[in-house]
Amino acid sequence: MNERSGDLDVLISALPDGAVVVDPDLLAGYRQDWARDPDAGTPLAVVRARSTADVAATMRWAHANKVPVVPRGAGSGLSGGATAVDGGIVLSTELMREISIDARTRIAVAQPGLLNAEVKRAVAAEGLWYPPDPSSFEICSIGGNAATNAGGLCCVKYGVTTDYVLGMEVVLADGTVVRLGGPRLKDSAGLSLTKLFVGSEGTLGVITELTLRLLPAQPPQSTVVASFGSLPAATEAILAITSTLRPAMLEFMDTVAINAVEDEMRMGLDRTAAALLVARSDAPGEFAGHEAQVMVELCEKAGATEVFHTEDATEGEAFTAARRFASPAVEKIGPLLLEDVGVPLPRLGDLIAGVTAIGERHDVLVSVIAHAGDGNTHPLIVHDPADPDNTARAHRAFGEIMDLAIALGGTITGEHGVGRLKKAWLPDQVGPDVMALTRRIKDALDPEGILNPGAVL
Repeated sequence: MNERSGDLDVLISALPDGAVVVDPDLLAGYRQDWARDPDAGTPLAVVRARSTADVAATMRWAHANKVPVVPRGAGSGLSGGATAVDGGIVLSTELMREISIDARTRIAVAQPGLLNAEVKRAVAAEGLWYPPDPSSFEICSIGGNAATNAGGLCCVKYGVTTDYVLGMEVVLADGTVVRLGGPRLKDSAGLSLTKLFVGSEGTLGVITELTLRLLPAQPPQSTVVASFGSLPAATEAILAITSTLRPAMLEFMDTVAINAVEDEMRMGLDRTAAALLVARSDAPGEFAGHEAQVMVELCEKAGATEVFHTEDATEGEAFTAARRFASPAVEKIGPLLLEDVGVPLPRLGDLIAGVTAIGERHDVLVSVIAHAGDGNTHPLIVHDPADPDNTARAHRAFGEIMDLAIALGGTITGEHGVGRLKKAWLPDQVGPDVMALTRRIKDALDPEGILNPGAVL
């Protein structure tokens, strides 16, 4: 037994039976998230924690032995934020799945392993609603959502994950357990440390519990679907809508995505359209229909070739499901490099046109889908991993798209996180002073640099 195996025995003895996994076949499934980082390492072990105590014991051992730890939720991340490192520990929170709900104060306390969809269903049973809704809501964990500050389709009106995190329990790099915030809607005591950990991508601590703000159940919605013959017409409609009212959803698909979805779902979408918008209003009572009619008129004025409006919840949800399915549909064409760059809304048209031009220049297929109402786009770069030249061109396009977003005053990530795949571009966006400040915070909380090394910084 080598020295490292002896150290691992100490960890195994400190945790419940079966918590530490060392079987090579099982370890292989924890090496990568959905970003499929080719540089993923092989971990020494996977710890499948069931409690904050398990996480704390793991971090104490890792800190004492200077072993890197990569926190992992459901593994659905798209930026390489949960990529394993050689000789490290993958610390999975997938088995931490408890939730309690206080319907009177509209608060839920949830462990990080619950899926976003499971949280939604649990609170819906109490007549409540948890708004953040990534397209992957059925497979992504609530802990991962907090780690990346995930967004989603309704964020144009209701905000992102950080807007709903009132408090948390987090385990620091040395195993110290701290509780931040709590079940209070207003709390200005001390530094806003809760906000510091939301979006920190497992580099500052491991979130083991979240206190979430809930809303009353969402009112019935009116849905508008509009097709456009050109991208400029679609972006003009987007700006007209967002400058006039606050839609509950405003989503965009380009022609590649439209056709990919139509291939799979056979909904009768216009295959000749350059763009499709799916918008919703959830204004109370008759005002939802009024807002929907305003959106219809604005789309028609912008040059929509076809506009469809429905009050029927089933019909409306079918179009929302189509938008959610856009990324998997495009992936059926070929493997994807996934972006999630965002820009200020007035530059949205420039970004979409620029992405199209980049794809053409590098001779790679790029589809653009977007949470158009908040300027967060998802360029999907189709590539062939078996063709080195095609892959190289796809990666050059990936980098140029991020350069373009930064040049337009935007961001390299609106909701997926920096992870490992985008960290080379982070200094270009935030600048050296912010990078230095970020490093000082990281060094203060994780002086040994064991938490998610290689991510973000």
